[in-house]
Amino acid sequence: MPLPVERIVLGDPPLSRSQHERIERALAQGQVVALPTETVYGLAVRADHPQAVESLRELKGRDPQLAFTWHVGQHDALGRFPAPSALARRLSERYWPGPLTLVLPGVPPGLESSARDGWTGVRLPAFAPTARLLSALPFPVIASSANLSGHAPALDADAVAATFASGLALLLDGGRCRLGEPSVVLRVGPGHFDLLRPGILDLEALRAVAGLRLGFVCTGNTCRSPMAEGIARDLVARRLEIEPARLAEFGFHFASMGVLAGCGAPPSSHAVDVLARDRIDISSHLSRPAVPGEVEALDRVYALTRRHLDALQALLPPGRARHCQLLDPDGEEVPDPIGGPLSEYERTAGVIRQMVEKRLNEWV
Repeated sequence: MPLPVERIVLGDPPLSRSQHERIERALAQGQVVALPTETVYGLAVRADHPQAVESLRELKGRDPQLAFTWHVGQHDALGRFPAPSALARRLSERYWPGPLTLVLPGVPPGLESSARDGWTGVRLPAFAPTARLLSALPFPVIASSANLSGHAPALDADAVAATFASGLALLLDGGRCRLGEPSVVLRVGPGHFDLLRPGILDLEALRAVAGLRLGFVCTGNTCRSPMAEGIARDLVARRLEIEPARLAEFGFHFASMGVLAGCGAPPSSHAVDVLARDRIDISSHLSRPAVPGEVEALDRVYALTRRHLDALQALLPPGRARHCQLLDPDGEEVPDPIGGPLSEYERTAGVIRQMVEKRLNEWV
């Protein structure tokens, strides 16, 4: 039989004021509280209480080098990271609340004892009573699955009590966990898109949500839009601190096309030469026309002039061109260097680079 431990039912109806105060007081004093999520039960402590963090390690028999996960009750917790990426925001918007732990660069205030090597794990549980509790607490809470290292995690309150009753101040009983397996753990940051713990969410689906399929459109698809595609590839890869060949690992795909383009024309030699100076190779590019199915399949499509944008809007059915916009968020157009000297292509490349740089924070 499980040893006796003070239990509070977490579910419907909501916690009373006295119950909430009892839980908050236990955590504030550095005690361990077991709580339910939709995945497994967790052992939770106050994150900014170093002695509590150490108590949690001892209770679990956990390697001191392993980190704990910050459990939050609201999406806006990402704003406490020094510079949350657009990839992390897209993943959290799609999968939170839910069984996805994001390991992100940076250490929010109060998480110093639980982060490792400058990275912090964070997740928003989908079990609503636990999320409400976490959002109402005045301090950050970290948790780890309710199991001894190397053992299966507990899926109900009795299983938690059977192993950890003597080390708990409180056991919050939310019934049996709905999913019954730990959250997926994904590290996302410069140089990393690593599935640290697989699970219910597929890696390719995570990539598709995190990254973007970006398209660039001009007239003939031989100079401006191929240049924009090449520059965008280069700048996104630099921001991610990877080689361009790895962009698909982060869910990024790039394309360019022309509203009056034919198929198979090579890029302008001046366009190739100008970008080659920055080690951007578009020499193998072949022109292709903008066709409705391919344009619709992209996440965002950037026209280089208003005329190109008008053509895209006429190409697609009504209401299906909302993802099409000018490349420049300030409404400027990219000059056409066709037929001009090399200096015109240099100027055009510089304009495109400035416009792409304005978009980088939206993309990465």
